[in-house]
Amino acid sequence: MKKQQSSNYLLLVLVVLLLSITPACSTSVAPQIPLLFPSSLPPTRTPFAPVPPTPTYLPTPFPTGTSQPTITPLPTNTPLPTVPPPTSPPPDQTITLLFTGVIVPARCVQSAIDSRGQADYIFTEVAEYIQGADLSIGTLNATLSDSQPSVGCIQTYVLVGDSRSAAAMGSVGFDLMSVATNHIKNCSLMNICEQAFFDTLDNLRQNNILPIGAGSNHAEAMLPVVVEVKGVRFGFVSLGMVESLAFAGEDTHGIAILNEDNLRAAIAAARQVSDIVIAMPHWGPEDTPIPNSWQLEYARIAVDAGADLVVGNHTHVVQAIDEINGIPVFYGLGNFVFDQNWARDHQQGVILIVTFQGKNLQGYELIPTHVDFDGTVHIAEEYEAQEIIDRIESASSMLP
Repeated sequence: MKKQQSSNYLLLVLVVLLLSITPACSTSVAPQIPLLFPSSLPPTRTPFAPVPPTPTYLPTPFPTGTSQPTITPLPTNTPLPTVPPPTSPPPDQTITLLFTGVIVPARCVQSAIDSRGQADYIFTEVAEYIQGADLSIGTLNATLSDSQPSVGCIQTYVLVGDSRSAAAMGSVGFDLMSVATNHIKNCSLMNICEQAFFDTLDNLRQNNILPIGAGSNHAEAMLPVVVEVKGVRFGFVSLGMVESLAFAGEDTHGIAILNEDNLRAAIAAARQVSDIVIAMPHWGPEDTPIPNSWQLEYARIAVDAGADLVVGNHTHVVQAIDEINGIPVFYGLGNFVFDQNWARDHQQGVILIVTFQGKNLQGYELIPTHVDFDGTVHIAEEYEAQEIIDRIESASSMLP
């Protein structure tokens, strides 16, 4: 494997999920749970100070007024990973981290994989970027299980792929994968949903990809994944708020729940064993480049809690970029791999490359992408790349 990594400190297990046919990224939340932030209360945040994105030209609905889950935050007595002290890095070592938008190798993408017998074709044109980063991080919003039959190229909200996608992601150079996502418990055979989730995590690990954001209970789901690169320890936490059926409980497996207490606790835990803390929330409304008030508030909380970088996903279109107290916040990177060709903006995304000099954040670069119906990812042509960057800049200019 091309990067130096520490152990994955998560014990990720699955909750049995009976996924009925509901909207693709629907968010059924128990109505009796109180609101965390009333919709009438505008978030308190610093004025927008944009970091100009630099284009590089190279050869499921979110409900209004989502309620707060009642799960308790990471207990103070929860044992954290035992992380060896960092080695002394040579001075001025450059470290690059790569992030992508949502990866959904399911439905028509999976059908194309079935036809070709492999999934490597998906990443052929972007392999040099993924392999060239010191750490490459994606967001997986589907299950990857050979125990699940393919649903075929049909309209369905059951997003199921197989182990060939995990193998392709591993061979192209992905190192970590956020799995605190709303479709991570999907299955096409209702009686073995638990196995599908276990298979997903196992398939990622077997291909040297560390899952982030799930566990056998909520405390485990919130534990950081820490990876050391050139003497710098990067700690990742991922929490989701989009689908309550995916949530872990005190004694049940699932994903870490995004609310204020949990977000602060997860970042604090990561800070104890990391030099750089990166929060990866799965949040926000689909189909709009404008973050909603929940995203704005949680971004502020993440920065206040000590995150050094915030990279969100779920929205299926690129969203605004912000800077809060000097910390970059990327609200959504769009679709990286998905079959949503019914709208041009849903075939678009950005590869985010963040550069550190040792422990110091130096800057970032956006590389616009376009994904075909079969999942093939391309570097966007110049005219489309500018279109994507213009949409991000426009959305950023509208932030309060």
